[in-house]
Amino acid sequence: MDTLNASGGYELRFHPLFANHRPFAFPCDAIGHVDMDSLSEPMFNNYLYARAMMGLALSWPEVRLSPSH
Repeated sequence: MDTLNASGGYELRFHPLFANHRPFAFPCDAIGHVDMDSLSEPMFNNYLYARAMMGLALSWPEVRLSPSH
């Protein structure tokens, strides 16, 4: 992933399908590519979990501007 785009303030967000679950968000570029090598181990594990749970407990992800931008 192009690190210039990754620092552009985007996130890949997975919304929960059920009220008792939490959303997951990961830094990404403008088209949703996540640099998995740059994630911490807990964040990497959460990313893999979120991808595995798409359509089961989490929505398909959306790319959006991160709240800090």
